[in-house]
Amino acid sequence: MDPNFLNVLACPHCYQKLELYNNQNRLELVCHVDQLIYPIQDGIPVLLAETARHLNLKEENS
Repeated sequence: MDPNFLNVLACPHCYQKLELYNNQNRLELVCHVDQLIYPIQDGIPVLLAETARHLNLKEENS
């Protein structure tokens, strides 16, 4: 993902910066403030509440 694009992305809930995360060769965006993980599908960030999952659920599945 283009670093310049990543710099302008923000969490739709709290407007804080999102961090790129490589989860088992699948890129995702993490909001540490809201503890949400947003998927990236076909190179496009999906910043919808319906597609986000909680960060603690990711850790339980690891």
